[in-house]
Amino acid sequence: MKKLLAAALVALTAFTGLTSCNSKKGGADICMVTDSGDITDQSFNQTTYEACKEFAKENNLTFKYFKPTANTTSARVASIDLAAKEGKIKAIVLPGFLFAEAIVERAEKYPNIKFIALDVSKGDIEGAAQAAGKAGYTLPGNVFCAVYDEQIPGYMAGYAAVKEGYEHLGFLGGMAVPAVVRYGYGFVQGANQAAVEAGKADKVTVEYVYGNQFFGDAQIKGVMDSWYTARGVQVVFACGGGIFTSACEAAKDVGGKLIGVDTDQSALINSTYGDGMCITSAMKGLAPTVKANLAAILNNTWDDVYGGQITSLGLVSSTNIESNYVQLPTDTWSMKNFSVDDYKALVTKLFTGELSVSAEIEKEPSVAIKFNTYGNIK
Repeated sequence: MKKLLAAALVALTAFTGLTSCNSKKGGADICMVTDSGDITDQSFNQTTYEACKEFAKENNLTFKYFKPTANTTSARVASIDLAAKEGKIKAIVLPGFLFAEAIVERAEKYPNIKFIALDVSKGDIEGAAQAAGKAGYTLPGNVFCAVYDEQIPGYMAGYAAVKEGYEHLGFLGGMAVPAVVRYGYGFVQGANQAAVEAGKADKVTVEYVYGNQFFGDAQIKGVMDSWYTARGVQVVFACGGGIFTSACEAAKDVGGKLIGVDTDQSALINSTYGDGMCITSAMKGLAPTVKANLAAILNNTWDDVYGGQITSLGLVSSTNIESNYVQLPTDTWSMKNFSVDDYKALVTKLFTGELSVSAEIEKEPSVAIKFNTYGNIK
């Protein structure tokens, strides 16, 4: 699979000059449908929108996005139907697991349109098919679902935090679903590796808890307050939708730090809660995914590389770090002791296998640091 993804990366890098001869006439070439948010959410929708728009501009294509009228499957299906009516539509990009039901309901109706679904897992599709009464459903060949090796950016974030000098870390997960657990257990493994390398495993602690929901509230903030004050936690990796708001509210009162998730959350966290609060973010490479898929469509290689697949994306390069599907944002982090060169060295070690991170989620990672787990807050 690494070779397959690397080949797709080469196709994207080499792609120049391919345009639609009628790109300014008869509707959009590329469409996107937002999930429950909009294109200014500084998260999945905005990152996807900007990637689509940039690709279209670079290749003389037209792009249009649709925002569903409600946070429902029927509204998302209606937006897909509208996008499908665009005159020469090549692809519809769908960011987020909420699109699983819409994919099951609509993808087969439009066999000539490529559907690029971001963060939609096999479990999401199977659950949607079961709910729709479609036993034995097979993903059609015009759909590609990208999932991500969350344990890798989680590992990077934990490793970087300890190398930066933090010794008391916290992980606040939303619900203990596989993606969140992979992020969390990767984070613990990375913090452990950095502590062992520095010879201070006995000095590093990770507190670990799930909120059991994907939004913040007063009760979760209260737990975060106690972490930052009574326990002395210095930085929290908040992973799970809007639950990060509770950690941010607690951190701003005491000068605590945050690690963002999924996309680069530095602008959102720093502007809302305090400059420099977000030290880095454990990101999924949504933009590289979108651009690689769109390039493959225009190169007529998409069917062979992506069609009908649900693929977990991770590292594809040890040198071109921006092309990886999991990464840290080097342009915006506020870390001083952990350098970009340190990060590049870490990526190389992970890519070559010199360092490894387990994707196991059924049991807690075995580590030398102190690892305190608390189950669910609610």
